[in-house]
Amino acid sequence: MNAHAGCRQQPAVATSIASRPAPCLPALVKRFGRSPACAGCSISGRQHILRVQAVAEATRPEQAAAPGPRLVAPGQDQQQVTVVYKFGGSSVATAERMREVADIVCSFPEHLPCVVLSAMGKTTNLLLQAGTEALRTPATAIGSLAPLKAIQDLHHQTAEELGVDAETRGEVDALLTQLQQLLVGISIMQDLTPRAKDSLVSFGERLSTRLFAAYLNAQGVPARQYDAPDIGVTTSDNFVNAEVNYELTLPAVRESLTFQPGQQRHLPIVTGFLGRGLQTGAITTLGRGGSDLTCTLLGGALGLPEVQVWKDVDGVLTADPRVVQLARPVSELTFEEATELAFFGATVLHPLAMQPAADCNVGVRVKNSYNRGAPGTLISAGRDMAGSLMTSIVMKSNVTLVDIVSTRMMGQFGFLAKVFKVFEENKISVDVVATSEVSVSLTLDPAKVWERDLIAEELEGLMQDFDGIAKSHYRRGMAIISLICNVQRTSEILERTFRVLNREGVRVQMMSQGASKTNIALIVEDSEAKQALKALHEEFFG
Repeated sequence: MNAHAGCRQQPAVATSIASRPAPCLPALVKRFGRSPACAGCSISGRQHILRVQAVAEATRPEQAAAPGPRLVAPGQDQQQVTVVYKFGGSSVATAERMREVADIVCSFPEHLPCVVLSAMGKTTNLLLQAGTEALRTPATAIGSLAPLKAIQDLHHQTAEELGVDAETRGEVDALLTQLQQLLVGISIMQDLTPRAKDSLVSFGERLSTRLFAAYLNAQGVPARQYDAPDIGVTTSDNFVNAEVNYELTLPAVRESLTFQPGQQRHLPIVTGFLGRGLQTGAITTLGRGGSDLTCTLLGGALGLPEVQVWKDVDGVLTADPRVVQLARPVSELTFEEATELAFFGATVLHPLAMQPAADCNVGVRVKNSYNRGAPGTLISAGRDMAGSLMTSIVMKSNVTLVDIVSTRMMGQFGFLAKVFKVFEENKISVDVVATSEVSVSLTLDPAKVWERDLIAEELEGLMQDFDGIAKSHYRRGMAIISLICNVQRTSEILERTFRVLNREGVRVQMMSQGASKTNIALIVEDSEAKQALKALHEEFFG
């Protein structure tokens, strides 16, 4: 309780008063009047003293140890899971945030939820950093790695603050010991393979879900922790970016998470992001942000009408709020629009998360864990587009534009096949494509190329691979601005778009309209992209 709500600073007198029995009000008024430490405080002297006295009464020793309210288990009238909630790393970054998430989970009594959690805060980044540092650290010194210590401290402190049971603390300690042993192995082998990397980053979700489930149980809410690989999430053995085997996964997950007659109802707490390789049996990951895919996958397996992805924004926005301060939430999207947004720069959802949702017709609602009252964004199979013009504008920076030209291929078949064969052999992903009879222009996605940027030598080698097929050159420092819009009104949209860009002096280097009929992509100089995004947002949403 804060006696100085509305004051500019906390006066020292409040602490001294709270540490002993509160004197009578006249003595307080006579002694303090309006506290000089609260310069600028807008409340009257008498109101101020009453508030200080309230603090003193509330913090007497005999009252300080009063237990807080316990949570009430949701979905007590339900026989099966009715919804899946997914919470990302920022939503469970600390013990305090975990308590808030638990309160959110229990604040919808009509639902019996399954909860998918990411790793706490920056744990995944710390795990990857620890793996990298282990390569250049002697095995005997692994225990002193700074990122490992940070992970250990975070989870020990969280267990302490949440007051979890001794058994869970033992499980956490065992996982942290296994993590250190894995890092020792990486140090000895001097090799961080994709398989080892997946095993490494899996510890984040395995730790966070155990702590969260234990906290719910301690609060009187029956909960049980599940590792996704153990309930049947089966994938390819493409470590770091595995693909879900839906044929095997959907029935297995349905069986694992369906309550049997007489079985106690509880909240399943499931690791996001993880699966098990079909051939190797090893832990795999679904790529960064893959917890969203886990969420929609579980919703599809259980045949649910809706899943909810809880983020730190009020849904999908009309633009990146870090660039456009006046970006506002979009109330509805189609699966197709959401997929395009995710692929072309929006970080709210994983692009592959829409596949099981669309296949199983599961609605996806994006909500804000910091503002639970906000309605969020509902993503579904279709919506009324009659009054829709522009849905959202997203930007992807640090893009490489490649131009490939060959007049010798005019009228001949197989030109595009040869071009894309080169990219296939180099394992390079292509984003946007524009073609003519004798040329192809396309952009390369840096996020999908060896998990880092292409360096100049690699790009030069790529250009050499086109020798004998076509002339080619590349330009770095480009950006894709994607207009997620009602393409049935393309003429109006393009007329207004190019009028704005002409006024701002922004040159469009390439344009492509996607076959999805929801996206028009414009390639501009990276240095002009933010200016263009702000101007276009003002034009269509201002």
